[in-house]
Amino acid sequence: MGIPVQGAAGLIVPGAPLAKAASPETMGFKAYNLARMAALGLNVPPAFVLGTNLCAHPEAVTPALWRDALTHLEAATGLRFGDPRRPLLLSVRSGAPVSMPGMMETLLNIGLTDATLPGLIRSTGNPRLAWDAYRRLIAGYGEVVAGIEAAAFEADLDQVRMGEDERALDFAALRDLAQRHLETYLRLTQEAFPQDAVAQLQAAIAAVFRSWSSAKAVAYREMRGLSHGMGTAVTVQRMVFGNAGGLSGAGVGFTRNPSDGDPAPWVDFLFNAQGEDVVSGRRSAQGHDRLAAIAPRVWEELVEATKALERHFGDMQDFEFTVEDGKLFLLQTREGKRTPQAAARIALDMADEGLIDRDTARSRTAGLDAAALTTRVIVAEDGAAAATLGHAATASSGVASGVVALNEEQVAAAEAAGKPAILARENAETHDVALIDRVRGLLTRHGARTSHAAVVARQLGKVCLVGCEAMRIDEPGDRIGFGDEWLDPGAVITLDGNSGTIFAGASRTAEQVPTELLRRLDLLHGRTG
Repeated sequence: MGIPVQGAAGLIVPGAPLAKAASPETMGFKAYNLARMAALGLNVPPAFVLGTNLCAHPEAVTPALWRDALTHLEAATGLRFGDPRRPLLLSVRSGAPVSMPGMMETLLNIGLTDATLPGLIRSTGNPRLAWDAYRRLIAGYGEVVAGIEAAAFEADLDQVRMGEDERALDFAALRDLAQRHLETYLRLTQEAFPQDAVAQLQAAIAAVFRSWSSAKAVAYREMRGLSHGMGTAVTVQRMVFGNAGGLSGAGVGFTRNPSDGDPAPWVDFLFNAQGEDVVSGRRSAQGHDRLAAIAPRVWEELVEATKALERHFGDMQDFEFTVEDGKLFLLQTREGKRTPQAAARIALDMADEGLIDRDTARSRTAGLDAAALTTRVIVAEDGAAAATLGHAATASSGVASGVVALNEEQVAAAEAAGKPAILARENAETHDVALIDRVRGLLTRHGARTSHAAVVARQLGKVCLVGCEAMRIDEPGDRIGFGDEWLDPGAVITLDGNSGTIFAGASRTAEQVPTELLRRLDLLHGRTG
């Protein structure tokens, strides 16, 4: 059973032409698009792919199957997997033939052990990076492979950071955190964290294939009417480090605004972070302004890359990237999920810009009539503005009012009473996908606009506000609070996805018809009034 891989020496590497046999069906859309970016000459970390055909045959996925591909990857990078002097570290990523944002697993920093950690410190000259990567590996591997609840590792982190931003921790604190994680892993699994790099990689690959059948992945496919038989591929890729300090970081972006279609990159970025910090929904990110101010050359290079992606793919893209010591790496791209309003504007603008022809624009906007494009906005009632509770980042526009629900039981209770609900969570996480589908809106204390859960909420047409740091959640008391004010259990709130404001009570709304957008659509489709 072969490995569908790409490019010179069986690798996806920058400049390698796209193989004729390459397809999303065999290698998954993520790896297929990675290979297309490589063929464009964009800077992507080298990788190899284990194809979708292996998802149904996990017994065939042994080290003997991927050892040759790993040897080629070592040759391309000048590093060796498991080597104590110059270790190669890997990411292991899922990738189905269709986009399933955040529904399957990713593992980072595979290959880091007690034996290889000193080599990473010597080769990078950065002990903080090494210990940060190690503690991340133990926590990520423990959660995904060993099934440990993330809260166990979050508790370790809380004890070490003492309320400070984890990115401010020095190497000594991160070393302490890694040791705590090792103890937590041993305590909860009754086994020591694996210190064999090959065993780590084998278990990581198996876990990513296994995540195709996870509850959240199955629920998402059922909601979207997708086949359960496609399977996922697995991409094994050289790690690049957004947590290297200085001009390093991780980001997720859209080549255009996915809420309204504005033709400018829409990016969330975290300095000194890895990609999972942004997409997991457990951390709040900044917009692109800080990246552009601190690293203008990187920002200019990223803007040019977004233009290249749109020219090649002919559509708005959702992409992930890492900056390591001022060097930009693109990790993935896919067609971006968008609101109907954004879909209309993007198709019209791209046709005007010559990126797509007008027949394609007509096809993409078929069915987008006044009813589909009309949105709701909040209007003052009797001249009085509603009481403002807080503000958050807008991940999906619109207006939604409902009873505050903190969990599945409260969502079910609201449904039984015939009341719409607003799901309030600490984090925007994809295991909530089934709940998100049942509520009017999602409000989170942490998380980025581009987190996977926010992307799914937008796709499902739900209003979504993330990163409301002023919100507090009291699960035992069934209530939420803002500042010094606590709301009674069962309180109604309104999310204004147009302004990012949270209001007390149910706000009065009115329809807003996008007159100019409809006029442009009528011209495109040859409709007359």
